[in-house]
Amino acid sequence: MDVIGIEKAVSSRLGCSGGLAGGGWRTLVLLVVAIVTSAAALFASFSSSTGRVSIWFSVPFPVLSFYGDVGSNSSTSWPTLPLSHAPPPLARPLLPLGPSSSPVAAAPPSPSPTASFVASETPPSSAHSPPPDTGGTATPSPTEPVNNSINEAVTINPPSSPSEISNAAEVKVPTSLRETELQLIQAKREIADAPMISNDSDLYPPLFLNFSVFKRSYELMERILKVYVYEDGNRPLCHTPVLGGIYASEGWFMKLMQENQQFVVNDPEKAHLFYLPYSSLQLRTHLYVPDSHSLQPISIFQRDYVNSISAKYPFWNRTKGADHFLVACHDWAPYTTKLHNELRENTIKAVCNADASEGIFVPGRDVSLPETHIRTPKRPDSDIGGRPASERAILAFFAGQMHGRVRPILVGQWRGRDKDMRIYEALPADVARKMSYAEHMRSSKYCICPMGYEVNSPRIVEAIHYECVPVIIADNFVLPFQEVLDWSAFSVVVAEKDIPRLKEILLGIGEERYMTMQMNVKRLQKHFVWHGRPRKYDLFHMILHSIWYNRLNQIPVQ
Repeated sequence: MDVIGIEKAVSSRLGCSGGLAGGGWRTLVLLVVAIVTSAAALFASFSSSTGRVSIWFSVPFPVLSFYGDVGSNSSTSWPTLPLSHAPPPLARPLLPLGPSSSPVAAAPPSPSPTASFVASETPPSSAHSPPPDTGGTATPSPTEPVNNSINEAVTINPPSSPSEISNAAEVKVPTSLRETELQLIQAKREIADAPMISNDSDLYPPLFLNFSVFKRSYELMERILKVYVYEDGNRPLCHTPVLGGIYASEGWFMKLMQENQQFVVNDPEKAHLFYLPYSSLQLRTHLYVPDSHSLQPISIFQRDYVNSISAKYPFWNRTKGADHFLVACHDWAPYTTKLHNELRENTIKAVCNADASEGIFVPGRDVSLPETHIRTPKRPDSDIGGRPASERAILAFFAGQMHGRVRPILVGQWRGRDKDMRIYEALPADVARKMSYAEHMRSSKYCICPMGYEVNSPRIVEAIHYECVPVIIADNFVLPFQEVLDWSAFSVVVAEKDIPRLKEILLGIGEERYMTMQMNVKRLQKHFVWHGRPRKYDLFHMILHSIWYNRLNQIPVQ
């Protein structure tokens, strides 16, 4: 740089090109120019050599703090920034959400968030190609948006070493993560680091796989979780809960969710989860053609409903439905998602028919919804309680219709063959006059809960309400809340092939063990009861917690 030339120009500009007495002015100008020039050269050298200076002035704090937790395999969208703006990458190991002994299956990879959209462009619609068995190509619904082309920057993984930084033409810093996603990531870390708790005034720790994890997760759910309930959908298919009968779980959840003021938000940008408020029972009632043996009308409705939401709002497309959930108790609920791939594969499905063998229900993502038979909708928490263990003279009891593959085997093996095994098809009239169905459950040590047409049965919750130890016979059934509850503490699971050995298995349980299990069933009741106004740890909150917990399971923390 020509320092003398700069001095002459400055002197001329100030009108003193002739200099000052004794050269004082010239000396002052030279000194100032030299200082400024040296500082500029030093800053340029430092910035190019470290690549870490100007980042603090150009990246908001939340983005920068998250960048330190993104590894080279991150699927986050990275906008282009100059090389000198790239902080060094840091990587942390994935933190497990629960204990290694948890029955939750390994969660599938979380779908990558879509690239940021240009504000003036329409986000692409969700994919909904039919499965191979539909025999054709999906026809777009009238509400399906046109999939406009989006100019997306190519994602470049952040460099993993200083040498890689120096050789790269550009690197990218994440900006696609929203505040709600950062909150979930932080919550998952806090749950993994939950302090050990051995007792609690409200809960009984032995009922849980890892009580400390559940307690911390539940506390964070109450403090953080926000849910947006879509207003879209015509009644009675949507927003119209059915509160009685054996499918009432979906109706009570819908009612209480729509009335809730703690978790529900009106601003979807603040939501961590999005609720699709349709009723599988209402779909069955109003769309199914009797004797048609076709679920197609229901499947088409669900496909078009999701397509209309994904066209109207940006939220579905941001995660391809991974932060959306449905709550449906009808047996057909898992099968009617087949015409929309993202609904079937990504959305959290809280369903009563939680069969892990069919490839639709995925443990660790989906939620096993307890099937509750509500006989008095005005008082869903009535008709609860049973005799103490010392007054239960019947070893085992079952009465019900011959639905599915298991019940005929059970009744054929045990009906009328053993006075300790009260196994009936329909409860005979002469027996019912002496002791009702409910009284049989209140008076039995073990209540047999075989699957019906599908793996689920309302008898499990009935047994819990009547303080009878449930004996569950349904291979491949994912038990409700089994990501947090230890079902071996209060129930017996018998393989279908062991039905002939049923009495032997039950008699093999010692009296002390039975007394403990029966007392645990009584302690468990609070988690399986509906209330007109939700109470802490009740069935509404347990379902919501499982949805929250499984959503966290899908979020990678690196």
